[in-house]
Amino acid sequence: MAAKRPEGVVSREAPTSFAQDRVSRQDVPTPSVAFGDISPSRGEIAGAFVITAETAADVPAREALLDRAMGPKRRKKSSEKLRRGRRPSEGLAFVARDASGAVTGTVRLWDVVLGEGGRSAVLLGPLAVDPTIKNAGIGSALMRHAIAEAARLGHAAVLLVGDAPYYERFGFSAEKTGSLAMPGPYERHRLLALELVEGVLVGAQGTLKAAGRKLKAQRLPLAA
Repeated sequence: MAAKRPEGVVSREAPTSFAQDRVSRQDVPTPSVAFGDISPSRGEIAGAFVITAETAADVPAREALLDRAMGPKRRKKSSEKLRRGRRPSEGLAFVARDASGAVTGTVRLWDVVLGEGGRSAVLLGPLAVDPTIKNAGIGSALMRHAIAEAARLGHAAVLLVGDAPYYERFGFSAEKTGSLAMPGPYERHRLLALELVEGVLVGAQGTLKAAGRKLKAQRLPLAA
């Protein structure tokens, strides 16, 4: 059964301390963010992870991680209707890797429109961390990095469906989503938003619609 709060995600932030040359896999991209893994019992650096742009080679590991963290019912969520058949927003798909280069966390953001002919925004999710890893700050680091990149790329607002007690630490709230809706069953109080441009959500209303780049249809080989 899928948990509402991403598995293995905690609020603890860790200091920058991971050198790139500790990642041994040659095909791992240059990390955009590096963090240490703080042991909650000793307060010492016990390991490390890096956040990089997702690559095509990461897809199988990402999907396996999402299945472990969220379960098979994740594909039935209303958010999936806005992601199905689409590609993530340009430059907004990230993974966290451990020192061996293995994928330990994932987050992606998706282009949406707020109602018919409404404003553009991005929808964050799913956010997941390997459930065997706890107290590493990976989920929090992925969130902060994704928000910073969305702002840098010029997006005006980020929306998500999640628990306010967790996501409010990143600035999210349901204060300005009362007139917005997801395209399917959802709990209204869990539709949260963060304005990256002040006032951009004032008056926003309607059902969120997918606006992202479509996946290319796979071509079947011609019959002999």
